[in-house]
Amino acid sequence: MTTGTPAPFTAADYKARMDRAAQSAAAAGLAGVLVAPGPDLVWLTGYHVPADTERLTLLVLAADQEPTLVVPTLEAPDAAKAAGADAMTLRDWTDGKDPYDVTAPLLAMTGRFGVSDNAWAMHLLGLQKTLPETSYVSLTEALPMLRGVKDAAELERLAAAGAAADATYEEIKKVAFAGRRENDIAGELSELLKRFGHSQVDFTVVGSGPNGANPHHEASDRVIQDGDMVVLDFGGLKHGYGSDTTRTVHVGEPTDEEREVHDIVREAQTAACDAVRPGIACQDVDRVARKVITDAGYGEYFIHRTGHGIGVTTHEPPYMIEGEEQELVPGMCFSVEPGIYLPGRFGVRVEDIVTVTEDGGRRLNATARELAIVG
Repeated sequence: MTTGTPAPFTAADYKARMDRAAQSAAAAGLAGVLVAPGPDLVWLTGYHVPADTERLTLLVLAADQEPTLVVPTLEAPDAAKAAGADAMTLRDWTDGKDPYDVTAPLLAMTGRFGVSDNAWAMHLLGLQKTLPETSYVSLTEALPMLRGVKDAAELERLAAAGAAADATYEEIKKVAFAGRRENDIAGELSELLKRFGHSQVDFTVVGSGPNGANPHHEASDRVIQDGDMVVLDFGGLKHGYGSDTTRTVHVGEPTDEEREVHDIVREAQTAACDAVRPGIACQDVDRVARKVITDAGYGEYFIHRTGHGIGVTTHEPPYMIEGEEQELVPGMCFSVEPGIYLPGRFGVRVEDIVTVTEDGGRRLNATARELAIVG
């Protein structure tokens, strides 16, 4: 497992990201980028602030001006300590003042701005009232690949998160499953992720027996039985970057049908991972996995996309799905997770995180993908 704490990102790293965002916006015909609290702000500046704060906090980026972060006065000292603070100007506003009057001079009087997806409608409407000739579009729509290509330092963090998830899987296979609730196993997964360095656990899916046929089943009080197939999907953040892996285990000896379904999913996952290389479209990864499952007669039971991007969030663009023509480029990271879900009976999913290399793809998860037998 990857150990140690990676070197922190520097003000120069954050400046490069902000410059890239501003230039990308200009190339897309946007007047600039407006970033509210959330993962985009953390990635661009290193500044962590709760996304549910009602006071306007907004990073303003444009190709022809210095990055500026508008913050409430009472939060300015914390903003000044952010890792990227030296790469931007802080402009504060006090309670009782109109924050939109402070922000408006930083924006072009007209034009279309890309806005982080989780920006409050209240704040956008306030800006639009002050600048009625402006309009806004979500960053996912306007600049979907803003965070999509990872550099070496980001890949190091993603690899460490993946190794921690792998260590978690190796440990969870040792515990007793039969006679215990799904919630019990989910709790152990969470504790293991934390033991192996995760600061945040985003999900611990434990779908046993018929519950495994629901891809996003939330762990319940169902008691796991001998003979159950159990889908384990878990992940979160380590060093600020995501993990997400799925393995399917079986309590006791599986039937021939259960082995066959698992083998089909594993074959589909292997084929899709092997297909990854620069220049192919995201939808091609989905097509490869889906063809294997469809040819085996289970196409109607593969009911979700083959994968999603991962970075400072565990789900982000790009998406491996039909219709997504974005080409793969080195540094992209995403899940490859085909599945088969038989309603009322069981489900199977196998998932790894894959990064695109110069000549192919590299998995960031290394645990065995064969059907594991647990007690």
